[in-house]
Amino acid sequence: MQHDAAAEFDRQVGTLLELGYPALAGLSATDFTALLAPLRAAAGACGGGPATPERVPFVVVVPAKLVPTAAAMPLTVLRGRPGTVSRQLADVDRFVPTEHAPVPAGEAYLLVDVERGAEFRDRPPDTALPVITGRGRSPLTVDEGVALVTHFPSTLVKNHCFSLAGSRAGDRRVPAVWISRGAPVLGWCWAGNPHSWLGVASCAGRVGAGG
Repeated sequence: MQHDAAAEFDRQVGTLLELGYPALAGLSATDFTALLAPLRAAAGACGGGPATPERVPFVVVVPAKLVPTAAAMPLTVLRGRPGTVSRQLADVDRFVPTEHAPVPAGEAYLLVDVERGAEFRDRPPDTALPVITGRGRSPLTVDEGVALVTHFPSTLVKNHCFSLAGSRAGDRRVPAVWISRGAPVLGWCWAGNPHSWLGVASCAGRVGAGG
């Protein structure tokens, strides 16, 4: 494993420990760390290229079934301001992964080669999705968007925010993360509406504890 990939994995695990994820998951810090440990080798296989605001090599994802979105989103921080779930997204738990976003079984997994999708700004998610899937990539889910902002708040920039088209609730809404009053907000926009400040985030794949 490349040293920088190992160090980055350990940093992300450390962030989750510091934010209190073990208690939210009903686990001890030791058990929580052991839960994530099998992902360490997969992180090394992702390579150790540096993260940029547009691209991140890998992200440790703890799904809402272990730590609910309503508890995880307020732990995101952008320049000292905590994140929120919009009151317009009170039913966030209804949003589940689509067939375009196959999530590994298990309590945690690795998101690989993540892009925030700035090229899709000013394009509705409905038209961006076929382009993303046509490239063999997958749109991010709500859980993954929260994880991305948790570990890499620098990906969230004014006029460079992103939709999470991998989660839907059976209607025309698409979840998205943006900035309001300087803080991260998880809300939604219509699937057919373009926004000049909103791209569509995607990943190259997902890796569970079993590889």
